Amino acid sequence: MPSTAGSRILEGCRPPFDATAVKKLRENGAIVVGKTNLDEFGMGSTTEGSAYQIYTSSNLQLNMVHSCDVSYFHYVTANPWDLSRVPGGSSGGSAAAVSARQCVVSLRSDTGGSVRQPASFCGVVGLKPTYGRVSRFGLVAYASSLDVIGCFGSSVADTGTLLYAISGHDKLDATSSKREVPNFASVFITQDFSESKPLKGLRVGLIRETIDSGVDPEVISSIRGAASHLEELGCIVTEVSLPSFSLGLPSYYILASSESSSNLSRYDGIRYGKQAVSDELASLYGDSRSQGFGSEVRTLVQKSFKAALDENDILISPAAPSVAYKIGEKKNDPLAMYAGDIMTVNVNLAGLPALVLPCGFVEGGSAGLPVGFQMIGATFDEEKLLKVGHIFEQTLQGCSFVPPLVADGFAC
Repeated sequence: MPSTAGSRILEGCRPPFDATAVKKLRENGAIVVGKTNLDEFGMGSTTEGSAYQIYTSSNLQLNMVHSCDVSYFHYVTANPWDLSRVPGGSSGGSAAAVSARQCVVSLRSDTGGSVRQPASFCGVVGLKPTYGRVSRFGLVAYASSLDVIGCFGSSVADTGTLLYAISGHDKLDATSSKREVPNFASVFITQDFSESKPLKGLRVGLIRETIDSGVDPEVISSIRGAASHLEELGCIVTEVSLPSFSLGLPSYYILASSESSSNLSRYDGIRYGKQAVSDELASLYGDSRSQGFGSEVRTLVQKSFKAALDENDILISPAAPSVAYKIGEKKNDPLAMYAGDIMTVNVNLAGLPALVLPCGFVEGGSAGLPVGFQMIGATFDEEKLLKVGHIFEQTLQGCSFVPPLVADGFAC
């Protein structure tokens, strides 16, 4: 099926093979129902940066009334919790599809938070595996040393099942790990947790720098509520400081921009991509790119995380400093969108696994807007994250993370 990475420069592109992750899913009996929308080449935080949509003042009404009509599929991707808000990005389409129950699980890449931030905005589970856990063969590259194929699901169990299916060494990807993949399903055992402390003694570090100024107070309140729930389950929660945390954002954008400029150089209209009509080679390169493309201190970070994880089993933080914003609200303010990645980029720089799951709501929309909290683990410790996440999810009372339109029987 067509693979455009949300860009006109790959319009009409039909790859001759499946990515390894997709191949493994098919071999396990999965049914691939389609491709989802994203910011062009993964560069964005709202999915408004896709070339395959139209933004007009009447979009919201059209999305609400005709969301099942194929003639409107190219309108701005909306958040199922509130159709006037973004689903996050760059993987907003994948998160929105799971949130709206259009599919059971979905895949997308996470370079600096592109799975985890949309998971928070859309009230679903999002998992960024350890770098090397999943083969990147067949993944359209953004920043190769940061890119990871991640998973979305409406439950921790579904997300973990998806991860197990796509994980493992691949001879076609030199960066994929030969480490044995544990059977994640073994942690998804239904139990009666009402009278027990199933996470007794687990050490949890709440990252102090992520609950400071610049973060929505209601988001902080939800994260502290999640920390309190972990304590009720037997965890020992303390605040920890990561002195290098603030270095993550500028470091990430230097590295990601450098690597993406190298990776995207192949889309020149000759080797890959839509070719412009031109009599000269120089103008052909330039015209092809201008017609196709849209607008848009690592070791210290790793050491900081290692020191914190030597003292704690997992670290927790918000997944984003706010809930989903209105469509168009940040479209012309790229610095504000970049700042939205501050909770997630450090994890990619360190190559660590992280799980985001919904933990509560803040005011907004017809039933409130979901807040996701992020759990960060040591390298290749996805099993622990999934276990803790599953128990948290099963014991969280009074929260249904199903969008109102879906809960009311509206077929998205």
